[in-house]
This record gives sequence, structure tokens and C-alpha cells, in this order.
Amino acid sequence: MSDHTNGSGANGAAANPDDRLVIRGLRVAPIASPEHEILQGIDLEVGPGEVHAIMGPNGSGKTTLAYALMGHPAYIVKGGSVTWRGRDILKLSADKRARLGMFLAFQYPTAIPGLSVASFIRSALNAKLQGIDKNPDIDPTDTIKGGVSMMDFRKKMRAKLALLKMDEAFAARYVNEGFSGGEKKRLEMLQMAMLEPQMAILDETDSGLDIDALRVVAEGVNAMLNPELGVLLITHYQRLLNYITPDVVHVLAQGRIVKSGGKDLALRLESEGYGPILREAGLAPDVPDEALLVPMGPDLGEPAAV
Repeated sequence: MSDHTNGSGANGAAANPDDRLVIRGLRVAPIASPEHEILQGIDLEVGPGEVHAIMGPNGSGKTTLAYALMGHPAYIVKGGSVTWRGRDILKLSADKRARLGMFLAFQYPTAIPGLSVASFIRSALNAKLQGIDKNPDIDPTDTIKGGVSMMDFRKKMRAKLALLKMDEAFAARYVNEGFSGGEKKRLEMLQMAMLEPQMAILDETDSGLDIDALRVVAEGVNAMLNPELGVLLITHYQRLLNYITPDVVHVLAQGRIVKSGGKDLALRLESEGYGPILREAGLAPDVPDEALLVPMGPDLGEPAAV
């Protein structure tokens, strides 16, 4: 594997080693079929200020990696370790990982009829403010005990909506109910902007978006990049990387990272497909080259990939 794996970080400063997301030998299987390991030994590091893109064919394990890192109950970790901010992430529940500062933007966000965007995000923000260890002296629902007042919350919400170029009426709508594909992905970005995570995992944020929606979502991500934020950007197509420049690109295939490099690696994938790189790695020598150019259109989402 290339020595690009560790990256240098966009901030150019030496970071505390505990601030790096360190994945070693991660093996993951679906809980419904524990003998079938989808991830077969992932080694990866993401530090503050770094953007790492994970690319790979459908079925390579990209979404499984995202879900395993956030503690999705449908997956079981068969081996390996994941550490971040001085914690063994694999021992934490999904909500504790979020409280610690991890964030997952879903490929297919779920609708929640009857729950407004503002109420949903305020509840999530309060939970994060309470911290992973739930300090009894902090009660985010009580402004006197460290909570955010409704006035301050609305002020922050308006600022983030403006940052993402979203109408303020968006906050009153029900979560993802009747949303277009682009609106769903923009809501994911709004959540990220409000929660201000230190590690963001974006699972195929470009899936199903036309070129205009893709540009808007990418601009939202770029607006939130900062030296304290590490980003794991999972995508099947190179087109998203035309708008978000990664520090490192990794190719995931058959449950392993088979190659790492810079932006030039993504451009090579766009022009050649995955076939040549997989053959170089000794995987599936008869695999056909796969075109990475996708026709644009709001209804052209990919099927969920394992």
C-alpha cells in the first residue's frame, strides 16, 4: 500500500496521535451472515484537517465500512481495532460515538413524518452537548446548566442555513418527508454544520444527485472543512472529487484497500475504470473495466452497496 495512508493533514501541523482515527486489521461481517466477512482487514488512518476519499466498485465494502465505524447493529466486528480521541471506538454504542464527535451522512436518509428539522437537530445537538460520559452538572435542556437557549439555537440555525444557501423555511419541514434527493443530502449537510463533528463519514453523498445538486452539496462540505475536522468521503464516482479535493484517495475492493494515492489516482479510475487496478492487485483478473462516468439525473441513485 502507498505511504499516502497516513496523510499530512490540511492544517500542516503535527496533531495529537489520539486525534487520528486509526483503523487496524478491521474485519466486519453482517450479523445475519457472520461467516461472510465483507471487510477483510482494513488499515487506515484519518487525521484532523484531512480528507480521505474511499472509492471502489459496488459491493466492495464501502458502506459496510461507514456503518461499522458508526456502530450499526446490522454488522458485527470479527477482528481488528478502531481508536480515536483516546477511545476504543468499537466498545462504544452508536450514540456515544456521535457524542464523542463522529458523524455519518447516510446514502439513503430516512424520512421521519411529524418531526420538524429544527426539533430533530436541536435534540441531537443537546445530546452531543451532554457529552459521552453524560456529566450530571450539564443539562442541555437547561440554559443555566450549559444548554443552548432557543434564541441561540435559532441564531445558529439561521447562520448555518445561510452558509449552506438554504431557505429558512426548511427548518419547519418534517425530516426528509417529501424531500427530493438533493434536499435529503443538503439536510445531512445541515446536521453536520449544526453538530460540528470532529470526524465526518460521508457515505456516497453524491448518489442520485444531478450536477446542480451535487455542486450545492459539495460547496456545503467545502464550507465546513477546517483544521479540526477529519473527513472520510465514500464515493463510487470520481465526479464528486471535481468539487471536493481529497488529500488521499484509497481504492477498496473485495474488502481490502488495494491501492492509495493522490487525486491522480481518482482521475485514473475515471479514465480506466477499476479493472486495471484490481488486476494489478491480483484480484479478479477477468473483471471487466467499469466506466465511472455516470449519466446525470435526479433519479439515478445506485442500489445500496454492501
